[in-house]
Parts: sequence; structure tokens; C-alpha cells
Amino acid sequence: MRLLILGGTAWLGGTIAAIAVRLGHAVTCLARGSGNSPPAGTEFVRADRDAPEAYAAVAQRDWDAVIDVSRQPGQVRGAAAAMARRARHYTFVSSASVYADHGTPGAAEDAGLLPPLDGDVMDSMEVYGEAKVACEQHVLAHSGPKRSLIVRSGLVAGPGDETGRTGYWPLRFARPAAEDGRVLVPEAPDLATQVVDVRDLAAWIVGATARGVSGIFNAMGDALPLAEHLAEARGVAGHTGPLVAADQDWLLAHGVQPWMGARSLPLWLPLPEYAGFSSRSTAAAKAAGLSLRPLRETLADTLAWELERGADRTRAAGLSADEERDLLRARASDAG
Repeated sequence: MRLLILGGTAWLGGTIAAIAVRLGHAVTCLARGSGNSPPAGTEFVRADRDAPEAYAAVAQRDWDAVIDVSRQPGQVRGAAAAMARRARHYTFVSSASVYADHGTPGAAEDAGLLPPLDGDVMDSMEVYGEAKVACEQHVLAHSGPKRSLIVRSGLVAGPGDETGRTGYWPLRFARPAAEDGRVLVPEAPDLATQVVDVRDLAAWIVGATARGVSGIFNAMGDALPLAEHLAEARGVAGHTGPLVAADQDWLLAHGVQPWMGARSLPLWLPLPEYAGFSSRSTAAAKAAGLSLRPLRETLADTLAWELERGADRTRAAGLSADEERDLLRARASDAG
């Protein structure tokens, strides 16, 4: 197929482009080109998606499909309008963050959504979900539901995860902060995790787009208890040291943030309000061909990438070694 990727130079977009090229598709990437280069074998069109004539170079050509990964409603609205008569199919990569309720495990694609962002620019991650809702609506308005594929992704994992969320645990187990190998973990027996390997997600997006699949799908990994996820991470790291568990009240009281960012424990989320955030139904996507590799493979590959990048580099998520040692001392003091 003649495929236009709006992006194609960052992590997920680049993986999509590389897989599409490998499968023999003719791939064009439109991006600013200020970061990474697009994969070999693609045509590159340099454009600023915020500019009025952003799509002039590609809007005079016919495309079998467009794949769009933006989070900015104005960019998606402009692209969807420009390509409405030029592309037979429009795939938009959205997010599970569009849902209004994260407390119900097993919820499917018909769950209620947040209100769409009122405006073209998402200027804060606090309105990320609302921005993605607005993007979805622009795609559906211009391409229609029969020519649109909305992919609501969960947490993306694998080598290349610069957010640090999916690499934190295998790396911490491989390089404990404490000399005796102790690692601080959340005590959250009822919390699920749900990560999807970037390579599996990208392969499914390319395949579904090529087949002209339409509809809205939760494209996520299998829901797995946090304890089992951590056990897999320990296994690939070869960790045999003690685990020091702390419940959410203790963690919050000691300034540990959930999910992401500085001084955080990735994958951990407060309960009960997030009981369903990483436990959504993926039955529709699996019926449409989504195939998932074993979590252990994803974590092993991510750990190898983390070690290659440098175990001691400043991370975007997790506890620093000093922070963890301080927390372990505080936990031991409370227990003593």
C-alpha cells in the first residue's frame, strides 16, 4: 500500500514505519525532522504540522492509508481535513487515557469518554486524555467510521522506551540500589498491569491498516497482576535479593509518586480509582489479529536496551538509587 505516516521519526511512529517498509509497503513520513531520522527505505517530507500549509506536499497525492500518532487536536483536524478525499483509510493512534472511568476492570471500547479538549493545542499532560478524544472526533468527522481505525493503546513497552516506565523494574532488579540486594516494591495485590510491546502494537497497526480494518479497539497487553509482572522482571534480571513491600498509604506519605515521573514507582497506581486502568478488555483487538509476545521477552529486550544505554543515567521515571536507599532505611525503621 501507499502509506503516509504523520510522524514516523519517534519511537512508535518509527517502529510502524520500519515494519511497513519491511513488509514491502511504500512509506512516506511527514515530520519536522528535528529529532530522529525516519527509518531507511522511507520517503521523508519535512513539514511543521502547526503551519497552515503543513500538508500541501502530500495533499496532491492519493494514499491507500494514513497513520497519525499526534496528540494535538489542531494537527489532527488539519490532517484529517486535508486527507479526507486523498486517503482511502485513516488510522489514528489514541490512548486508554480517553476513558472517563478507570476504576472498572474489564471495561470495553463502549465505556464513557472524557469531554473533548476545547481548542487545538494540548499544552499540559493533565489534559492528554481530553486532547486524544478531540483527535478521535476529528478523524471520525472527516473520514467517517467505515474508513477510520481508532487504536486506543495502553502502556507501550519494549526497547526504546525513553519514558523509563517499562524498563525501570528489570533494571532495578538487575542493579539494586541496596548492597544486600533489597528492592522496594508496591504492596498492591489487587492491581493489574497491562503493557503492549511496541513491536507487537506497530505490527498490528500496519496489518490492520493494510486490511482496511475500521472501528475502535483497545490495543493493549494482557492484564496481569502487578506481582506477576514484577516476578517476570526479577526473572529476566536474575534477582534473588529480598523484596521490601510498602502499601500505597506508606508510599504516598513518603512522597513516592505513582506511575511516572521523578521519585515514582512505575506501573503502580492508587486503588480503587485506578483498578481498571490496566485491566481493559482487548477481546476486539485480538479478534482483529492482535498478537502478543510473552512479557518475559519484552522485559528481557528492554533490560538489554537499558543496560546498553547506561544503567546510571538520569531517568524520566522511577526512584534514584539514593532515593530508594533512603526509603529502604525508613521502611526498616518503621518495621523495627
